[in-house]
Amino acid sequence: MGLIEAIQEAVTVQVGRSPIYKVERKLGQGGFGQVFVGRRVSGGTDRISGPGAMEVALKLEHKNSKGCSYGPPYEWQAYNTLGGSHGVPKVHYKGKQGDYYVMVMDMLGPSLWDICHSSGQTMSSEMVACIAVEALSILEKMHSRGYVHGDVKPENFLLGQPSTSQEKKLFLVDLGLATKWRERASGQHVDYDQRPDMFRGTVRYASVHAHLGRTASRRDDLESLAYTLVFLNRGRLPWQGYQADNKSFLVCKKKMATSPEMLCCFCPAPFKQFLEIVVNMKFGEEPNYSKLISLFEGLLGRNPAIRPINTDGAQKVLHIVKVHRLLNIDQFYPFKVMYHAYKFEYWKAKSRYFLEVADIT
Repeated sequence: MGLIEAIQEAVTVQVGRSPIYKVERKLGQGGFGQVFVGRRVSGGTDRISGPGAMEVALKLEHKNSKGCSYGPPYEWQAYNTLGGSHGVPKVHYKGKQGDYYVMVMDMLGPSLWDICHSSGQTMSSEMVACIAVEALSILEKMHSRGYVHGDVKPENFLLGQPSTSQEKKLFLVDLGLATKWRERASGQHVDYDQRPDMFRGTVRYASVHAHLGRTASRRDDLESLAYTLVFLNRGRLPWQGYQADNKSFLVCKKKMATSPEMLCCFCPAPFKQFLEIVVNMKFGEEPNYSKLISLFEGLLGRNPAIRPINTDGAQKVLHIVKVHRLLNIDQFYPFKVMYHAYKFEYWKAKSRYFLEVADIT
């Protein structure tokens, strides 16, 4: 019996002290689990969000899935740290029912993938610029808490529920592939490693470093965001359409051969500037989020209230930087990450991704 049939046969879900929810239609699926609409049948309130909401999103993952090899899904740990922070939905309840681990979360609206297809494959430059700055503010907050998302793509960016106060608010979901870039105890960057047989992410949007099996760091989320933005603006990426068994290799090769100028030739200038910066970042480099956000400011409408996407998060990042400059505070972040010096050699090729590197600082 498949997951959908098993869940529908179960009819209702209740974990911990949650209300009882009737499992309804399937919303989508993440890296390991699947997401359903849950309609409350007992307890709770009439609110549209929060722990007592009438409708919620139920994410279910089978106990035998890869994400549950050592007990509850690893994603739970990431949501414990990130859930409810800027741009990340809050998990209200979680627990196990039968053979499935269950998370109860706020119901959200359409994904950027859905919106892109409903608007004729492409979005306006202003719309994508709004997405860019707000996505950067979400990633800045996530990275400041020590995590990289690991699977940035249009399907994982959702807006709030239509006809609510959050309908223009951007969210980043599915933390199934999230990993720590910073050691919790020491505050130091994780060590560099490379395992060519280990690929994590989505082939179309993954960074070249991910294709090559390199340890995930903040630069990878930003490179995936760059590909996401170009896709939303153009409706297609040059490496789409490969169907061979070695698809990942062919896509990686195409990405390395496609310069920022070629990829962004039909996009506004900030797209190329953004891509040039992020693909040249070093493994342990700290992104300058405010600088990256400012690249897109010229494409945004002057009145934030009428922008197609709420950009409050991006404005806060820029405001904090301005305040710190006025107060002559050098450190923007509450800690200084001390990076190791790594010595390793890459085999040489024409691509910018294969270099001889003595130290990463």
